[in-house]
Amino acid sequence: MSQHAAPAPRAGRKEWTGLTVLLLPLLLVSMDVSVLYFAVPFISRDLQPSATQQLWIMDMYGFVLAGLVLTMGAIGDRIGRRRLLMVGAVAFGAASVGAAYSGSAEMLIVMRALLGIGGATLMPSTIALVRNMFHDAKQRATAIAIWTGAMTGGIALGPVLSGLLLEHFWWGSVFLINLPAMAVLLLLVPVFVPEFKNPREGRFDLPGSVLSLGAVLPAMFGIKRGAADGFDAPAWAAIAVGVVVGALFVWRQRTAAHPMVNREVLRGRGFRAGLSVNTVAMFAMIGYVLYTTQYLQLVLGYSPFKAAMWAVLPSVVVGAAAPMAAQVARRFGRSATIAGGFVLGAVGYGLMMLVQADSPLWMALVFITVPSVGIIGVATQVMDLSLAEVAPERAGIAGALMETGQEFGGALGMALLGSLGTAVYRGRIDAHTPAGLDAAARHGVHETLPDALAVAAHLPGRLAAEVTTAARQAFMSGMHVASLGAVTAMLLGAVLTVTLLRRHEKRTADAPVVDAGEPVAVARH
Repeated sequence: MSQHAAPAPRAGRKEWTGLTVLLLPLLLVSMDVSVLYFAVPFISRDLQPSATQQLWIMDMYGFVLAGLVLTMGAIGDRIGRRRLLMVGAVAFGAASVGAAYSGSAEMLIVMRALLGIGGATLMPSTIALVRNMFHDAKQRATAIAIWTGAMTGGIALGPVLSGLLLEHFWWGSVFLINLPAMAVLLLLVPVFVPEFKNPREGRFDLPGSVLSLGAVLPAMFGIKRGAADGFDAPAWAAIAVGVVVGALFVWRQRTAAHPMVNREVLRGRGFRAGLSVNTVAMFAMIGYVLYTTQYLQLVLGYSPFKAAMWAVLPSVVVGAAAPMAAQVARRFGRSATIAGGFVLGAVGYGLMMLVQADSPLWMALVFITVPSVGIIGVATQVMDLSLAEVAPERAGIAGALMETGQEFGGALGMALLGSLGTAVYRGRIDAHTPAGLDAAARHGVHETLPDALAVAAHLPGRLAAEVTTAARQAFMSGMHVASLGAVTAMLLGAVLTVTLLRRHEKRTADAPVVDAGEPVAVARH
């Protein structure tokens, strides 16, 4: 078939309605990453988890989701993306009920793992269905921009919704909110979303699936442990296991007759470049978010709920900016838009270096919105580019690879930018800790800003004020250095865009026309 044999069919009202339906699971999956932020104290009171169990309650969902998203993307390509989406919705809803009514910490950890399994089915299914429903390049770019904006908005809305529910209901309500949305999804998806799968896909690569899980889980655990407790021997051992198993996974995919990750997906240089660029973007955005929340809560003194409410404002702007990125790309080109987004991100993180402990709230909110807008432009265009680079029947595994890259980029960002800020904080606070503290108090002040404020709460008035001021100033020094690290990442992303993506712009812009008549969609309405 000639590349320009026929124009790509345009989506109609049914496809756009279907997109709206697909945003429901996306919002819920992204919200579940952050919905427990305010619920942990209530869970601790009722279930009395140990410190280790509390960490697993928070992290198990993300670990399992990251570990299984590749597997679920491959399964969706084989059995059908809509079918996998509906199976995942049932599993997600059932696990939500189990989590809400957990009677022990162990049960809640298991339910969070099951939620991760359900979430892993939903994420690649939604983006793959968007790829298959929107063949026209302009419409697909807009749809992917809306999809990306919804994912970002869900993460920001999670703490706000959690805070609202916890003011009136018990902690299990943060899980039960999933049920109405999943019920609506199960009713409307068969009506508005057609089925797509690859009828030519080979048998499922079970060894590859096991190896992918064995690579991602220990690597993510090691990175997360390093971010929280420092890169000690267990953290490095877990990362090493992940790297070794990851090498075995790559070998398996290169030699298997029916690999889980089809080699055609990674053959395109544009897709590989897009995967790298997107990972860099998530490194900065997710790696820096903890500084923003801690600044609002621990430096400016807002309650967690008020801090979450204020943090929603930049997310609203970002959500509105996501569709605009598609319009900018149509005028100036995709690679120019991506590079411009990275430059805007560098400017924004540079502006954050001007924020001080006594700066007005608006300054931090405006300045942090700048890189967020830039990165959302990067994310929307990179996702569109990457999906345009692969055949529609490979959209599930392609979307899963992009999601895996995002998870690793974010985890690395939190670990490295977090460690950088902590090192600067400790160096400064050691030089400015007020006299008159005993050894235990000095140790607490040395660790982190939250620990320092906890120590200050038990000190006499003047000494407490001195410790609080010194700790906040030390935190700001760490945040400024982390801002510089984020600026560096943004500039690296811009360089990668110019050197790796620019040469592919014309080819990827023309590529979407090819799938106009591809017989790869098994449509059942």
